[in-house]
Amino acid sequence: MTDSVNRTILLFDIEKYSDRDDVEQAYLRRMLYDITDRALESAGIDENLRLRADRGDSVMELIDANASVHALLRVLLGEVPAELRAVNRMASSSAQIRLRAVVAAGYVAVDGLQGWVGSDLNHACRLLDGDVLRTALRERPDDFALCVSESVYAGVVRHDRPGVPADRFHAVTVPSKNGPLRAWLYGPVPADAREHAGAHEDHSERGAGGAPVPDRGSGERPAPGQAAPTAGGATFTFHGGSPSFGGSLVGGDQHGVSGGTVHGDVHLGGETQ
Repeated sequence: MTDSVNRTILLFDIEKYSDRDDVEQAYLRRMLYDITDRALESAGIDENLRLRADRGDSVMELIDANASVHALLRVLLGEVPAELRAVNRMASSSAQIRLRAVVAAGYVAVDGLQGWVGSDLNHACRLLDGDVLRTALRERPDDFALCVSESVYAGVVRHDRPGVPADRFHAVTVPSKNGPLRAWLYGPVPADAREHAGAHEDHSERGAGGAPVPDRGSGERPAPGQAAPTAGGATFTFHGGSPSFGGSLVGGDQHGVSGGTVHGDVHLGGETQ
């Protein structure tokens, strides 16, 4: 097996491929390959910068990490939907092609049977097959639905560069057999997936166990003998003397980094002095 190397991962999948007969499937595969090749060429990604794997109703591309992910996303959000509309406008209902797509990044190796292996690739495939992306495409009047991995969002999308509007991407959590996968869906979140859309809430103002950190802006301090709040929401009240917790003595008022205050001497260990 080769060493794992960092790659951009592009996945396409045809909706309702298995519902078509052999002639229709052959046509859809040709269209899929044409759309993929034109998209990558338009993004400036030459054939020597990518490696393709055929999966029947889907195609997988491993792209050199030095290729522009921003250029790829710009093409996927602009040119590919327009091309699908043009193709489907002239096609019969049985020849309509609608695509799900995932852009991810991570480490992938090639085994002795020329198969691709790597947990990052597995995660990308599960995003592609997840109900969130499938439902998103099914509910939309257009013919394309895109999801990006959390690393692609953090490294590229969130910077809101031209052609890749960050505010059109919404955080989702995709259930999988190995646990929930976090990702970002372009466009509206399906109604039955909205319960997972808050999985990316900011926990920076949370203390241990997810409890809110007390307000640090008021500047108020509890009076001696009153309860002092801690980061976890618990309180301690000390009356008449130095409290002991089983160690050394800490004298004077103590101010915690999370905003709590303890008044009086604290004795950690042994007996109260």
